Amino acid sequence: MGEFIQKYDPAILKQLPAIVKSYQLPNTRKAITQIITSFGPFIAIWIAMYFLIDVSYWLVLPLVLVNAFFLVRIFIIQHDCGHQSFTTSRKANDIIGQICSYLSFIPYRYWAKSHNFHHGHNGILWEHRDIGDIELLTVNEFKALPRWRKIQYAFYRSAPILFIIGPIWYIFVNNRLPIIRLKGWEHAHRALWFNNLMLIAVHASIIYFLGFEAFLLVQLPIIAAFGIIAIWFFYVQHQHETAYKQWKEKWDYIQAAVQGSTYYKLPRVFHWLTGNIGYHHIHHLNPLVPNYELARCHHENPIMEKVANSITFKESLKCVFNKLWDEDQQRMISFRDYMRKYSRKAMN
Repeated sequence: MGEFIQKYDPAILKQLPAIVKSYQLPNTRKAITQIITSFGPFIAIWIAMYFLIDVSYWLVLPLVLVNAFFLVRIFIIQHDCGHQSFTTSRKANDIIGQICSYLSFIPYRYWAKSHNFHHGHNGILWEHRDIGDIELLTVNEFKALPRWRKIQYAFYRSAPILFIIGPIWYIFVNNRLPIIRLKGWEHAHRALWFNNLMLIAVHASIIYFLGFEAFLLVQLPIIAAFGIIAIWFFYVQHQHETAYKQWKEKWDYIQAAVQGSTYYKLPRVFHWLTGNIGYHHIHHLNPLVPNYELARCHHENPIMEKVANSITFKESLKCVFNKLWDEDQQRMISFRDYMRKYSRKAMN
Protein backbone atom coordinates (compact mmCIF):
# COMPACT_ATOMS: atom_id res chain seq x y z
CA MET A 1 0.00 0.00 0.00
CA GLY A 2 2.90 2.35 0.74
CA GLU A 3 4.27 1.95 -2.79
CA PHE A 4 0.78 2.53 -4.21
CA ILE A 5 0.46 5.85 -2.34
CA GLN A 6 4.04 6.93 -3.11
CA LYS A 7 3.70 6.69 -6.88
CA TYR A 8 0.80 9.15 -6.76
CA ASP A 9 2.75 11.64 -4.65
CA PRO A 10 2.00 15.20 -5.90
CA ALA A 11 5.72 15.92 -6.27
CA ILE A 12 6.02 13.04 -8.73
CA LEU A 13 2.77 13.71 -10.54
CA LYS A 14 3.47 17.39 -11.25
CA GLN A 15 6.52 16.40 -13.34
CA LEU A 16 4.42 14.49 -15.83
CA PRO A 17 2.64 17.20 -17.90
CA ALA A 18 5.94 18.78 -19.01
CA ILE A 19 7.31 15.37 -20.03
CA VAL A 20 4.23 14.48 -22.05
CA LYS A 21 3.93 17.90 -23.72
CA SER A 22 7.07 17.29 -25.80
CA TYR A 23 5.26 14.43 -27.59
CA GLN A 24 2.14 16.34 -28.61
CA LEU A 25 3.31 17.46 -32.06
CA PRO A 26 1.53 15.65 -34.94
CA ASN A 27 3.67 13.94 -37.57
CA THR A 28 2.29 14.01 -41.13
CA ARG A 29 4.30 10.99 -42.29
CA LYS A 30 3.13 8.86 -39.36
CA ALA A 31 -0.46 10.03 -39.82
CA ILE A 32 -0.48 9.12 -43.54
CA THR A 33 1.15 5.76 -42.78
CA GLN A 34 -1.52 5.00 -40.18
CA ILE A 35 -4.31 5.88 -42.61
CA ILE A 36 -2.85 3.52 -45.23
CA THR A 37 -2.22 0.67 -42.76
CA SER A 38 -5.73 1.02 -41.30
CA PHE A 39 -8.04 1.65 -44.25
CA GLY A 40 -6.04 -0.57 -46.63
CA PRO A 41 -6.35 -3.83 -44.66
CA PHE A 42 -9.93 -2.99 -43.61
CA ILE A 43 -11.10 -2.56 -47.21
CA ALA A 44 -9.16 -5.62 -48.42
CA ILE A 45 -10.56 -7.87 -45.69
CA TRP A 46 -14.06 -6.44 -46.24
CA ILE A 47 -13.90 -7.38 -49.94
CA ALA A 48 -12.58 -10.85 -49.09
CA MET A 49 -15.48 -11.35 -46.66
CA TYR A 50 -17.96 -10.27 -49.32
CA PHE A 51 -16.73 -12.86 -51.82
CA LEU A 52 -16.41 -15.58 -49.16
CA ILE A 53 -20.13 -15.33 -48.33
CA ASP A 54 -20.93 -17.54 -51.33
CA VAL A 55 -18.23 -20.05 -50.36
CA SER A 56 -18.95 -20.50 -46.66
CA TYR A 57 -19.96 -18.09 -43.94
CA TRP A 58 -17.74 -20.06 -41.57
CA LEU A 59 -14.81 -18.55 -43.46
CA VAL A 60 -16.28 -15.09 -42.98
CA LEU A 61 -16.77 -15.25 -39.21
CA PRO A 62 -13.07 -15.23 -38.18
CA LEU A 63 -12.50 -12.27 -40.48
CA VAL A 64 -15.28 -10.38 -38.67
CA LEU A 65 -13.13 -10.25 -35.54
CA VAL A 66 -9.96 -9.35 -37.45
CA ASN A 67 -11.66 -6.52 -39.31
CA ALA A 68 -13.35 -5.32 -36.14
CA PHE A 69 -9.87 -4.65 -34.76
CA PHE A 70 -8.97 -2.73 -37.91
CA LEU A 71 -12.15 -0.71 -37.40
CA VAL A 72 -10.96 0.02 -33.86
CA ARG A 73 -7.75 1.31 -35.41
CA ILE A 74 -9.76 3.49 -37.81
CA PHE A 75 -11.86 4.74 -34.90
CA ILE A 76 -8.73 5.76 -33.01
CA ILE A 77 -7.83 7.93 -36.00
CA GLN A 78 -11.31 9.48 -35.71
CA HIS A 79 -10.77 9.83 -31.96
CA ASP A 80 -7.49 11.70 -32.48
CA CYS A 81 -9.10 13.92 -35.10
CA GLY A 82 -11.73 14.84 -32.52
CA HIS A 83 -8.89 15.94 -30.22
CA GLN A 84 -7.28 17.79 -33.18
CA SER A 85 -4.12 15.77 -32.52
CA PHE A 86 -3.88 13.54 -35.61
CA THR A 87 -2.52 16.13 -38.08
CA THR A 88 -1.46 19.77 -37.85
CA SER A 89 -4.47 20.86 -39.94
CA ARG A 90 -7.86 21.34 -38.29
CA LYS A 91 -9.58 21.04 -41.66
CA ALA A 92 -7.76 17.79 -42.47
CA ASN A 93 -8.60 16.40 -39.02
CA ASP A 94 -12.28 17.18 -39.49
CA ILE A 95 -12.44 15.65 -42.98
CA ILE A 96 -10.58 12.49 -41.92
CA GLY A 97 -12.66 12.21 -38.75
CA GLN A 98 -15.92 12.50 -40.70
CA ILE A 99 -14.84 9.78 -43.15
CA CYS A 100 -13.88 7.47 -40.29
CA SER A 101 -17.27 8.03 -38.66
CA TYR A 102 -19.13 6.63 -41.69
CA LEU A 103 -17.41 3.30 -41.04
CA SER A 104 -17.42 3.32 -37.24
CA PHE A 105 -21.07 4.46 -36.91
CA ILE A 106 -19.84 6.84 -34.17
CA PRO A 107 -20.86 10.43 -35.04
CA TYR A 108 -17.72 12.52 -35.38
CA ARG A 109 -18.52 15.94 -33.87
CA TYR A 110 -21.18 14.88 -31.37
CA TRP A 111 -19.04 12.06 -29.98
CA ALA A 112 -15.89 14.20 -29.95
CA LYS A 113 -17.69 16.82 -27.86
CA SER A 114 -18.91 14.26 -25.32
CA HIS A 115 -15.47 12.61 -25.25
CA ASN A 116 -13.69 15.92 -24.63
CA PHE A 117 -16.21 16.52 -21.84
CA HIS A 118 -15.14 13.15 -20.41
CA HIS A 119 -11.49 14.23 -20.49
CA GLY A 120 -12.25 17.41 -18.58
CA HIS A 121 -14.30 15.62 -15.91
CA ASN A 122 -12.85 12.10 -15.71
CA GLY A 123 -13.40 10.62 -12.26
CA ILE A 124 -15.58 13.43 -10.89
CA LEU A 125 -18.47 12.18 -8.79
CA TRP A 126 -21.23 14.55 -9.88
CA GLU A 127 -24.54 14.56 -11.72
CA HIS A 128 -23.01 14.57 -15.22
CA ARG A 129 -20.56 11.72 -14.65
CA ASP A 130 -22.27 9.53 -17.28
CA ILE A 131 -21.50 11.93 -20.18
CA GLY A 132 -18.88 10.14 -22.24
CA ASP A 133 -18.57 7.48 -19.57
CA ILE A 134 -20.25 4.36 -18.18
CA GLU A 135 -22.77 4.93 -15.40
CA LEU A 136 -21.30 4.26 -11.97
CA LEU A 137 -22.76 4.70 -8.49
CA THR A 138 -21.02 5.01 -5.16
CA VAL A 139 -21.91 2.63 -2.34
CA ASN A 140 -23.86 5.34 -0.53
CA GLU A 141 -25.80 6.26 -3.66
CA PHE A 142 -26.66 2.62 -4.25
CA LYS A 143 -27.77 2.14 -0.64
CA ALA A 144 -30.13 5.09 -0.96
CA LEU A 145 -31.93 3.68 -4.01
CA PRO A 146 -35.34 2.02 -3.78
CA ARG A 147 -35.28 -1.73 -4.35
CA TRP A 148 -36.48 -1.59 -7.97
CA ARG A 149 -33.72 0.91 -8.87
CA LYS A 150 -31.10 -1.34 -7.25
CA ILE A 151 -32.29 -4.21 -9.42
CA GLN A 152 -32.24 -1.95 -12.48
CA TYR A 153 -28.67 -0.84 -11.77
CA ALA A 154 -27.51 -4.41 -11.11
CA PHE A 155 -29.06 -5.46 -14.43
CA TYR A 156 -27.33 -2.58 -16.24
CA ARG A 157 -23.95 -3.49 -14.71
CA SER A 158 -24.27 -7.20 -15.59
CA ALA A 159 -21.72 -8.55 -18.08
CA PRO A 160 -24.21 -9.44 -20.88
CA ILE A 161 -25.67 -5.92 -20.82
CA LEU A 162 -22.41 -3.99 -20.45
CA PHE A 163 -20.33 -5.95 -22.92
CA ILE A 164 -22.72 -7.45 -25.50
CA ILE A 165 -26.11 -5.72 -25.64
CA GLY A 166 -24.81 -2.38 -24.36
CA PRO A 167 -22.21 -1.76 -27.10
CA ILE A 168 -24.74 -2.57 -29.83
CA TRP A 169 -27.33 -0.27 -28.23
CA TYR A 170 -24.68 2.42 -27.78
CA ILE A 171 -23.73 2.43 -31.46
CA PHE A 172 -27.09 1.94 -33.15
CA VAL A 173 -29.38 3.84 -30.75
CA ASN A 174 -27.53 5.99 -28.21
CA ASN A 175 -25.30 7.64 -30.80
CA ARG A 176 -28.15 8.27 -33.20
CA LEU A 177 -30.06 10.56 -30.84
CA PRO A 178 -29.06 13.91 -29.23
CA ILE A 179 -29.45 12.56 -25.70
CA ILE A 180 -27.07 15.07 -24.10
CA ARG A 181 -29.13 18.25 -23.68
CA LEU A 182 -26.67 20.70 -22.12
CA LYS A 183 -26.38 24.35 -23.11
CA GLY A 184 -23.96 24.90 -25.98
CA TRP A 185 -24.55 21.52 -27.62
CA GLU A 186 -26.81 22.82 -30.43
CA HIS A 187 -24.09 22.65 -33.09
CA ALA A 188 -23.19 19.11 -32.03
CA HIS A 189 -26.87 18.12 -32.33
CA ARG A 190 -27.07 19.45 -35.89
CA ALA A 191 -23.86 17.63 -36.76
CA LEU A 192 -25.34 14.42 -35.36
CA TRP A 193 -28.42 14.63 -37.61
CA PHE A 194 -26.18 15.31 -40.62
CA ASN A 195 -24.06 12.27 -39.69
CA ASN A 196 -27.21 10.13 -39.50
CA LEU A 197 -28.24 11.21 -43.00
CA MET A 198 -24.78 10.46 -44.37
CA LEU A 199 -24.79 7.03 -42.71
CA ILE A 200 -28.11 6.25 -44.40
CA ALA A 201 -26.68 7.37 -47.75
CA VAL A 202 -23.44 5.38 -47.40
CA HIS A 203 -25.09 2.15 -46.29
CA ALA A 204 -27.99 2.49 -48.71
CA SER A 205 -25.31 2.63 -51.42
CA ILE A 206 -23.73 -0.56 -50.10
CA ILE A 207 -27.11 -2.28 -50.21
CA TYR A 208 -27.93 -0.90 -53.67
CA PHE A 209 -24.63 -1.84 -55.33
CA LEU A 210 -23.62 -4.97 -53.37
CA GLY A 211 -26.91 -6.29 -52.01
CA PHE A 212 -28.51 -6.54 -48.60
CA GLU A 213 -26.35 -9.57 -47.71
CA ALA A 214 -23.22 -7.40 -47.87
CA PHE A 215 -24.72 -5.08 -45.27
CA LEU A 216 -26.30 -7.77 -43.09
CA LEU A 217 -23.53 -10.41 -43.17
CA VAL A 218 -20.42 -8.28 -43.54
CA GLN A 219 -20.85 -4.68 -42.39
CA LEU A 220 -23.20 -5.13 -39.42
CA PRO A 221 -21.22 -7.96 -37.75
CA ILE A 222 -18.01 -5.93 -38.06
CA ILE A 223 -19.62 -2.89 -36.45
CA ALA A 224 -21.15 -4.99 -33.64
CA ALA A 225 -17.82 -6.69 -32.88
CA PHE A 226 -16.05 -3.33 -33.04
CA GLY A 227 -18.49 -1.90 -30.49
CA ILE A 228 -17.88 -4.78 -28.07
CA ILE A 229 -14.09 -4.41 -28.33
CA ALA A 230 -14.23 -0.62 -27.97
CA ILE A 231 -16.49 -0.68 -24.90
CA TRP A 232 -14.35 -3.37 -23.26
CA PHE A 233 -11.20 -1.27 -23.66
CA PHE A 234 -12.93 1.85 -22.36
CA TYR A 235 -14.32 -0.06 -19.39
CA VAL A 236 -10.96 -1.57 -18.41
CA GLN A 237 -9.29 1.83 -18.70
CA HIS A 238 -11.61 3.54 -16.20
CA GLN A 239 -13.41 0.90 -14.12
CA HIS A 240 -10.37 -0.92 -12.70
CA GLU A 241 -10.20 -1.66 -8.97
CA THR A 242 -7.74 1.07 -7.94
CA ALA A 243 -9.28 3.81 -10.09
CA TYR A 244 -9.72 7.43 -9.06
CA LYS A 245 -13.11 8.92 -8.17
CA GLN A 246 -13.57 12.13 -6.21
CA TRP A 247 -16.19 14.78 -5.59
CA LYS A 248 -15.61 18.01 -7.50
CA GLU A 249 -14.10 20.02 -4.65
CA LYS A 250 -11.36 17.40 -4.05
CA TRP A 251 -10.78 16.36 -7.67
CA ASP A 252 -7.29 16.63 -9.19
CA TYR A 253 -6.82 16.49 -12.98
CA ILE A 254 -3.35 14.90 -13.02
CA GLN A 255 -4.17 12.23 -10.46
CA ALA A 256 -7.43 11.49 -12.27
CA ALA A 257 -5.48 11.09 -15.51
CA VAL A 258 -2.83 8.75 -14.13
CA GLN A 259 -4.57 6.82 -11.38
CA GLY A 260 -7.97 7.00 -13.05
CA SER A 261 -6.69 5.43 -16.27
CA THR A 262 -4.81 2.22 -16.94
CA TYR A 263 -1.76 1.15 -18.88
CA TYR A 264 -3.27 -1.93 -20.53
CA LYS A 265 -0.23 -4.20 -21.00
CA LEU A 266 -0.93 -6.21 -24.14
CA PRO A 267 1.17 -7.89 -26.85
CA ARG A 268 2.55 -5.33 -29.30
CA VAL A 269 0.25 -6.43 -32.13
CA PHE A 270 -2.83 -5.54 -30.06
CA HIS A 271 -1.41 -2.14 -29.17
CA TRP A 272 -0.93 -1.60 -32.91
CA LEU A 273 -4.44 -2.79 -33.79
CA THR A 274 -6.02 -0.58 -31.12
CA GLY A 275 -4.04 2.56 -31.91
CA ASN A 276 -2.04 2.41 -28.66
CA ILE A 277 -5.11 3.40 -26.66
CA GLY A 278 -3.90 1.00 -23.96
CA TYR A 279 -1.42 3.72 -22.97
CA HIS A 280 -4.41 5.51 -21.57
CA HIS A 281 -2.64 7.19 -18.66
CA ILE A 282 -0.57 9.22 -21.12
CA HIS A 283 -3.58 9.97 -23.30
CA HIS A 284 -5.44 11.43 -20.32
CA LEU A 285 -2.44 13.43 -19.18
CA ASN A 286 -2.44 15.15 -22.57
CA PRO A 287 -5.05 14.28 -25.26
CA LEU A 288 -3.06 16.34 -27.78
CA VAL A 289 -0.46 13.56 -27.97
CA PRO A 290 -1.22 11.61 -31.18
CA ASN A 291 -1.88 7.90 -30.71
CA TYR A 292 1.23 7.05 -32.73
CA GLU A 293 3.41 8.80 -30.10
CA LEU A 294 1.89 7.31 -26.93
CA ALA A 295 4.05 4.16 -26.78
CA ARG A 296 7.23 6.14 -27.43
CA CYS A 297 6.37 8.56 -24.64
CA HIS A 298 5.79 5.71 -22.21
CA HIS A 299 8.92 3.73 -23.05
CA GLU A 300 11.31 6.68 -23.29
CA ASN A 301 10.38 7.91 -19.82
CA PRO A 302 10.81 5.33 -17.00
CA ILE A 303 8.71 7.49 -14.67
CA MET A 304 5.67 6.61 -16.79
CA GLU A 305 6.12 2.92 -16.03
CA LYS A 306 6.53 3.79 -12.36
CA VAL A 307 3.29 5.77 -12.05
CA ALA A 308 1.20 3.71 -14.48
CA ASN A 309 -1.77 1.75 -13.18
CA SER A 310 -0.64 -1.32 -15.13
CA ILE A 311 -3.05 -4.15 -15.86
CA THR A 312 -2.62 -7.29 -17.98
CA PHE A 313 -5.37 -8.95 -20.00
CA LYS A 314 -5.74 -11.71 -17.40
CA GLU A 315 -5.99 -9.15 -14.61
CA SER A 316 -8.47 -7.09 -16.61
CA LEU A 317 -10.99 -9.94 -16.61
CA LYS A 318 -11.53 -9.32 -12.89
CA CYS A 319 -12.82 -5.84 -13.76
CA VAL A 320 -16.06 -7.48 -14.90
CA PHE A 321 -17.00 -7.82 -11.22
CA ASN A 322 -16.44 -4.13 -10.39
CA LYS A 323 -19.87 -2.63 -9.76
CA LEU A 324 -19.68 0.18 -7.19
CA TRP A 325 -17.24 2.80 -5.99
CA ASP A 326 -16.52 2.44 -2.27
CA GLU A 327 -15.50 5.84 -0.92
CA ASP A 328 -14.33 4.37 2.38
CA GLN A 329 -11.86 2.02 0.70
CA GLN A 330 -11.24 4.24 -2.36
CA ARG A 331 -11.66 1.35 -4.75
CA MET A 332 -14.15 -0.44 -6.95
CA ILE A 333 -16.01 -3.33 -5.32
CA SER A 334 -18.27 -6.15 -6.49
CA PHE A 335 -21.84 -6.75 -5.37
CA ARG A 336 -20.48 -9.65 -3.31
CA ASP A 337 -18.09 -7.28 -1.53
CA TYR A 338 -20.99 -4.93 -0.96
CA MET A 339 -23.10 -7.66 0.62
CA ARG A 340 -20.26 -8.80 2.86
CA LYS A 341 -19.55 -5.30 4.12
CA TYR A 342 -23.03 -3.81 4.35
CA SER A 343 -25.08 -6.98 4.97
CA ARG A 344 -28.04 -8.30 3.02
CA LYS A 345 -30.38 -5.91 4.81
CA ALA A 346 -28.95 -3.08 2.70
CA MET A 347 -30.60 -4.58 -0.37
CA ASN A 348 -34.08 -4.22 1.12
